[in-house]
Amino acid sequence: MNTNKFKRPLFINIYDELLLQITKGEYAVGSQLPSEPVLAKSLGISRATLRQALALLQEDGIVGNIRGKGNFVIDSFYKQEDRQLEILSNPMHKCHVGTFDRIDLHYRLDVETDFTKQILKRDSSAVIAVERLYRKENDLLAYAFTYMSMQTVESLSLDLNNKKQLLDFLENQAYMNAKHAELEIKYTNTVYLADPKEKLIGQDECFLLLESLYSNSDFPLMHNKFYIPQQFSKIKLNIYK
Repeated sequence: MNTNKFKRPLFINIYDELLLQITKGEYAVGSQLPSEPVLAKSLGISRATLRQALALLQEDGIVGNIRGKGNFVIDSFYKQEDRQLEILSNPMHKCHVGTFDRIDLHYRLDVETDFTKQILKRDSSAVIAVERLYRKENDLLAYAFTYMSMQTVESLSLDLNNKKQLLDFLENQAYMNAKHAELEIKYTNTVYLADPKEKLIGQDECFLLLESLYSNSDFPLMHNKFYIPQQFSKIKLNIYK
């Protein structure tokens, strides 16, 4: 009787070898892997085989590729906390696999438009538009844009001159005050930053999370747009019957 045997692909063996090295700490969290030519030579394989193994590591959220820089061990591989979108908290920190060492905040006052009326569900004499730029060292790894009505700003006694307070509200306090959120997930290859000199790594392939956050009011506390590059993203939902 003829039996077809399924041979284990070589790139799977390389995947296992690299995973073992990462688990043992030979490549620390956040560190860069050797360049592809160097790594392929050390493993005694072709670059094509190595790329297959790296692609699988990237799919599994163990390694992230930063275009033009190389492959890095992702922090989230070691995180034990399983954070899901169904739990009300900041989606940027649930869906981005990396960590940030600072968040830059910029804001401006805008006049009301038909668009802000629609998303904030109220008339407002003015709205505040806020940018958040999530960085690690000098790299821009994620971006958020927020609209809030001035009525909301005033009712919450937010001091716009106190950027630390405003950032804490947007990142944390708003989610403690909120009762529910509406979240829509899209995909985009267009990210517009206020400063044209800024460049979001991976901005040509981003998940876009549109979030309206509500407290006890019929009006959203704020409307957020979170841009998360696909290479840094992990979006997980629990689905029950």
